[in-house]
Amino acid sequence: MQNKRITRSRNDRALAGVASGLATYLNIDPVLVRLGFLALSLVNGLGILLYVVLWVLLPNEDTCAPDTRSHVQENPNEMQATAEQLVDRVREVFQR
Repeated sequence: MQNKRITRSRNDRALAGVASGLATYLNIDPVLVRLGFLALSLVNGLGILLYVVLWVLLPNEDTCAPDTRSHVQENPNEMQATAEQLVDRVREVFQR
């Protein structure tokens, strides 16, 4: 039997690759998972919380971290870099 893991996608990511990684694991279209997160977010805000928790807990598909603790320590650094890139993009839009 194949040892299948849930990982965050590096190639097909809108924000952090969580939805794409879950979709790959479940063999469904990533858009459906993204819509699920959106629906949960609009109904009770749980989608945002769930996404952030999975972002912290799930490793990237190409992670070189030897254990769970190491990749959980890598993820906040990636989150900070992604947030900074997003802020820069928003600033560029409003400066035009």
